[in-house]
Amino acid sequence: MHTTIRYAWGQSSLGDFIAARSERGLVMFEFSDRRAASLDALRERFANADIVEDAAGLGGTVAKLAGLIDHPEQDIDLPLDLHGSDYEQRVWEALRAIPAGKTTSYGDIAAKLGNPREAREVAEACAANTIAILVPCHRVVKKDGSLSGYRWGFTRKRTLLSREQKAVAFELA
Repeated sequence: MHTTIRYAWGQSSLGDFIAARSERGLVMFEFSDRRAASLDALRERFANADIVEDAAGLGGTVAKLAGLIDHPEQDIDLPLDLHGSDYEQRVWEALRAIPAGKTTSYGDIAAKLGNPREAREVAEACAANTIAILVPCHRVVKKDGSLSGYRWGFTRKRTLLSREQKAVAFELA
């Protein structure tokens, strides 16, 4: 079966991003500091697919994602088409269970998956994630609770967590 991946660029309060969809759902939502590098990564990840720019067709998706960046605590209805190893898929599902405004450690995720010694493997799965916010690797922190790396930048991670925590606190008030 031949696959077509459609993509579009978006702008947000945290910078530009690329959004890409297959017929099944979102395959990439990444902050992009260098468009050429982001497009190369998309082409490499889907080497056997037709990669087509479709700003008009993805306008609604881009608008939803831009809104999500400002309000990362919100749920949006976008189907995902996750591509990764079985282990990465398990980690990403565990990440999706972390509520907005909360954090957990790499070791805690590893323990939930059955092997508490696999914190490094969990970190690697987070680094392989191509769908920002909706697969919330920004909610994973070090064992001591301090912030760790984020493939799209430490400042973005801190900002997303802060936005979520403020929104959750506002909902409770």
